[in-house]
Parts: sequence; C-alpha cells; structure tokens
Amino acid sequence: MSKVAKRRTAAPVTVAAERMVTQQLVASACATPADAVRRLGAVQAQDYLGSLWGIAQRCAPAADEAHVEAAVAAREIVRGWPMRGTLHFTAGADLKWMTAMLAARIVRRTARYRELGLDDAAFATCRRAAERELAGGGLRARDEMYALFERAGVACAGQRGFHLLGYLAMTGTLCFGPRRGKQFTFTLLDAWIPASRALAGDEALAELAIRYVAGHAPAGLDDFAWWTGLNLGECRRAFAAAGAALVERDGLYRPASGDDRPAAAGPRVYLLPPWDELTVGYRDRSALLDAAHATRLGNGIFSPVVVVDGRVAGTWRRTRKRDHVAITCDLLEPPSRPIARELDAAAARYGTFLGTTATLTLA
Repeated sequence: MSKVAKRRTAAPVTVAAERMVTQQLVASACATPADAVRRLGAVQAQDYLGSLWGIAQRCAPAADEAHVEAAVAAREIVRGWPMRGTLHFTAGADLKWMTAMLAARIVRRTARYRELGLDDAAFATCRRAAERELAGGGLRARDEMYALFERAGVACAGQRGFHLLGYLAMTGTLCFGPRRGKQFTFTLLDAWIPASRALAGDEALAELAIRYVAGHAPAGLDDFAWWTGLNLGECRRAFAAAGAALVERDGLYRPASGDDRPAAAGPRVYLLPPWDELTVGYRDRSALLDAAHATRLGNGIFSPVVVVDGRVAGTWRRTRKRDHVAITCDLLEPPSRPIARELDAAAARYGTFLGTTATLTLA
C-alpha cells in the first residue's frame, strides 16, 4: 500500500474536513463566483445548472443562480473544454492558457474524428466560417452553429456537429457565451476574453499545480494527474516547478502558506450537484465515500449527493413545481434529529438559490 493510501485510510475524517475548507464550502473566503472558480482552478460544468449551484455554495454570502449567470455574462467566468475532454468553468483570464496546455492531448487522442469522417480540411472550413460569423463578439446558439457549418459545406449529422464544436473549443477558437433563454451560445474566445493570461511550459505547470492544491488540498500527485489529464511525469515536473509554494506530508500536498483564516463552523449538511469538485476533483475518493456504497451513490459523481460532515451520506433529486422546488433525499441511514434539521436548512438554501421555497422529503 502506498504512503498516500495509508494516509487517507488512517484519517479520512481529517482529510474530508480539511477539504471542505479548502474547497470553500466551509468558511468561504470567496466574495464572488469568479473568486470561487479562480480558487478551485476550474469547476467541472457538464451539468450546467448543477455547476451554477456548486459555485454559488462557495461564495460568502452564498450567491443565487442569477448572480452566477451574471458572472458568465460579465465574462468573469467562462465555460469551455480546457481539460479531460469535458466542460469546465474557469476564470475568464485562465481559459486560453489552460486549454492550450491541456486540451491538445485530448484532440490528438480522439479517434472519433476519423470515425465520423472529420479531417483537417473540415475543421479549417468550420474555423473560417465561425471566425467570419462571430467576428466582433457575436453569439450563436448550437443549432445556428450547425447551420453555419452546413452552409460552409460540412455536414453536421449524427455527432459530427457536436465534435466540430468541441474541436474548435479545444483548439482555442470557441468558448461558450451566456445563455439565450434555455439555449447555450458560442462565441470566439479571443473576442470574448481578449485579456487572457499568457502562460506556457514550466510556468504554466507550476501555476496549475499551485491553483489545484489551493482549492483541493490535501491532495496527492495521483489526484492532480486525474484532474488535469497530465501523465505522472508531467505532474512531478509541475510540483517541482511549484517549488516552495507547496509542502508534502505523507504523500499529500498543501499550500506552504497554509490557511490563516480562523477556524469556523459551517453547516454539517450540504446538497451538492453531480460532478461537484469535492467528489470529481480526486482520483482517490476514500476520504469522502465508503466503497461499499459507491454504486448506490453513483460513485459520488454521477448523482447529486448529500454530504454530511464531509462524507457522502446519500443522494438527492429535485422537482421544479410552479411555486416551489421539491427535494427528495435518499440517505444511507435515517438521520438523527440534528441532521434532519440541517437537511431542512440545506433544502432551504437551495430554494433561495433558485429564488423560491423548497420542500424536503426522505425517500
């Protein structure tokens, strides 16, 4: 057994509690959605509405859904495909350099392009069409982008359109703009975020390691490799480049500066979305999740989860009604009276996030 595994098995409660603080779920130091996203480095966002809720909970005071979407419209946070071939929010200034460093390897490994008959000529045609259509910061919905590609002579049937958009995002041409009603829009990254940071090589690796640890500590090298998609050699290089900014103990890394905020108690119960950074941000989830219940709990990732004292204790689902949101929790065991009260409070926080009231039922 590795040192990392020994450390996590020995004190999962300690690790879980510390992560709740560095993840900004307890005693958040983040005043805005942009602060929260910047602190975590990136926030997985394939479940768009869930990611808004995850970001909102990391703000102090907690933001509502409109507040987070306003940060998208203001270009303070931006959604793209920077790593692992999946959608993430980053701070506006970070998307371009993160995408350049991490997404190219996904593009090189994607055999699906060849299977769909997409080649360099098709990508170049669609890039030119997008650059003409969206010049000056134009916004177009997904169907409008597909129609644009079709007019340029590139068919979008099947999954071709989706992969064309993904390729153009992972190669630095496109990113998401704000929603238009319920429709997602696309725009040119350089026009939408003209003031991007310029990082590359060891400087970029060091920045990524420092940012990941600041928002996820304590975390190991293997966790960082999972989160970024970098190989272990590159991860070792990143941590070496970070130098004295990080400290390691028993295979787990923390910021050398520590966290000088006074200890503060937070809620014991959280309703987290699927793909939340508290669960998806680590390869080893033993500090958070009992392996015996992993399947029922969607591995802590695939379903919205109820977190009690830093550990996944069940799942939850929501149903929007005309005048409220109905929340149903399926817990591993019946809650104590104090936890039941905390569940009610967590449901109320979610209702406030949506601008409505909430009801809670136990499955």
